[in-house]
This record gives sequence, structure tokens and C-alpha cells, in this order.
Amino acid sequence: MTVRLITYTDDYYGMSQRDVEMARRISAAARGLGLSADPSAVQSVLVIPGAASTGEVMPFWRAALEYEPRRDSPAEDLVDPRDRGPGFWFERMNEPRADGGGAIHVAVWVPYEQAEARVAAALAAGGRMVRDAFAPAWWTLADAAGNEVDIATTRGRP
Repeated sequence: MTVRLITYTDDYYGMSQRDVEMARRISAAARGLGLSADPSAVQSVLVIPGAASTGEVMPFWRAALEYEPRRDSPAEDLVDPRDRGPGFWFERMNEPRADGGGAIHVAVWVPYEQAEARVAAALAAGGRMVRDAFAPAWWTLADAAGNEVDIATTRGRP
């Protein structure tokens, strides 16, 4: 069984400390039933396409994915109305990025206890560190083409 928890408020969309606490309660209830949780399988993904004009590319992604504008930020975000796929947040960028980043930026939320190992594995697989100033909330890494991924946790978030 997979349980998906995500905070969706007027000013925040993503994994929160409240989600982590609820997941711990669900895991405890499962243990009480003789079931075991696999925290290494926990993650949440956000896809971040970049474009000089996000308003020009959002209609394409909305049609291709059959996603809807997120109610609190309809000019920036699309979400799966069926709650199956990752959210898309559109980042306005000057092309090419000054720091060499590619056009796609993915955010992967993992349990804090697994974040540093995930970062180390991505670096060992040929990635490079772009920013770690926000760690332990997130580390930004890039592949050889400059496409970026944030390894994110709920540390320092609501």
C-alpha cells in the first residue's frame, strides 16, 4: 500500500513536517497490524520546466498532461486533477541559464535521514553540486547536460 501525503494550503504546496509526522503515525498503526513500512521508498517529485515565457509553454503542458492550474498559483503551477502524477512548477528563466543549468529542474523530496546518501549517490553517478546553501532543506545538483535536481527534505519547512 502506498499512502501519499502532501501539504496543499493557500501559500504552500509540497511535503511538510506535518506530512512526516502523519506518515510516522500511519507507520506506527501499520506496525500494530503486523505490517512494516519501507521508508527508503518515500519520495515526492516536482517537475520544474524552465522557459523565457512560462505563459507560452504552460498551455502545451496542460494539454499534454491533462493537468489543471493549481488554485493558489494558476499562473505558475499545474497539478494532476487525479492526484497521480507530480506537480509542474514553471520557472521563468533567461536562456541559457547563467549558471549553465538546463531547461528541466526536478525536485525530489526524501526523508531527511536518506537525503545525504541520495546526494552522494547522484554525485558519484556523474552529477555536480550546483548549490548547497539551503541544505538540509535542499541540495541542487546537475547532470552533465546541466539539467538540475533538488534533493529536498522537510527540514526548515512548515
